[in-house]
Amino acid sequence: MKPSTNRLPPGPRARYPGQHLVAFARDRLGFLRHLSAHGDVAHVQFGNQHFAIINNPDYTRQILVTDNRNFTKGRGLERAKLLLGEGLLTSEGAFHLRQRRLAQPAFHRERIDAYARVMVDHAARARERWVDGAIVDIHQEMTRLTLGIAGKTLFDADVEGESREIGESLTAAFDVFNLALFPFSELLDHLPLPWTLRFKAARRRLDSTIYRIIAERRARAGDRGDLLSMLMAAQDTEGDGGRMTDTQLRDEIMTILLAGYETTANALTWTAYLLSQNPEAESRLLDELNCVLDGRLPVMADVQRLSYTRMVFAESLRLYPPAWVLGYRAIKAFTLADYDLPARTILIISPFITQRDARYFPDPERFNPDRWTHKAVAERPRFAYFPFGGGPRQCIGEQFAWAEGILLLATIGQRWRLRLAPEHAVALDPSFTLRPRGGMPMITHLRPSRLS
Repeated sequence: MKPSTNRLPPGPRARYPGQHLVAFARDRLGFLRHLSAHGDVAHVQFGNQHFAIINNPDYTRQILVTDNRNFTKGRGLERAKLLLGEGLLTSEGAFHLRQRRLAQPAFHRERIDAYARVMVDHAARARERWVDGAIVDIHQEMTRLTLGIAGKTLFDADVEGESREIGESLTAAFDVFNLALFPFSELLDHLPLPWTLRFKAARRRLDSTIYRIIAERRARAGDRGDLLSMLMAAQDTEGDGGRMTDTQLRDEIMTILLAGYETTANALTWTAYLLSQNPEAESRLLDELNCVLDGRLPVMADVQRLSYTRMVFAESLRLYPPAWVLGYRAIKAFTLADYDLPARTILIISPFITQRDARYFPDPERFNPDRWTHKAVAERPRFAYFPFGGGPRQCIGEQFAWAEGILLLATIGQRWRLRLAPEHAVALDPSFTLRPRGGMPMITHLRPSRLS
């Protein structure tokens, strides 16, 4: 880790103060693409703050795995504490490790097997709400669906009916989060500005749901075998022996609820869009559903049988990873490749950029599920594809997300073919997650039912 070359990575120089900041604000993904053109490690500086953009699987491994102890969360997740508190996504060190160990059993294979019925039941009800030939916002529909599943499976709570209010509150919170990424935004947190007032109102709305879940559970004590039961029963064996406070529970529920539905809703929305634009892949998907399921609803065992469905979902996560960027801050100075980077450098790793690199994915803008055969996967570097991160901080709910994505695609795909609404311009909204700007209005076309 000791610096040896005294050399910063290459990168564009600002022609005037604040140029890079303005460029990033105008087009985040475009700015990262521009920087990645300077090499596998590119450097840019905002004031006294050094940034390095990484686009190389080996260097990504070094940061996420080999030297992970030298890196803490970057500015984005530091500022996300405004919404998430000290939850799994934002906490660090021994506290994070303790909380992760407490939550991990809720995501073991046998637990996910039990969740599968809930996932399919919710999806089956959702598909019955639609009307042939109608225009529906698939992003809203997927948000409602995945929120209901996350609330029921992880917290045994019914929150599906609040999906619109929760979604609007999150949108308002994300809008302010965009501003929170910029330097000196901390100075604005306590001022009565329009965006800070909107953020606080959104957080109060989300808190009302979370604290209601906690209060209802405390009033009906007992182990229900879900994540909330585990968190409420857990004791701090290395501290004062006390149980988690309502505030600690709130932070974990907010984090896991957000991660458990927002990211999957986005992934399913982008998958629906990609299938609508690629009828050959859609036809192969339907053929597999007909062959494997023969008209019945899917069950957990079908997740392994629906190989092409998994490939479709994997390719969607390649092109539109919900967690489109990861940020880390260096604790100490370090060497990466042939470059020296000082302490407190912000490392930016973008699945969106790396997963569209032609070195690892030829013709990278093309939707091609055949990239995910066992042979093709084995020939690529591990960190050419990392939609769920990697190393000790890899997403705790990755297997939950894979099962949910495949089961929901299968359940909905049996009944509906979706086509993008005419004249809707699809646009990316790279905020806290990679959302479709303006939603995703699609026309529903009913397939002949084969359910017995």
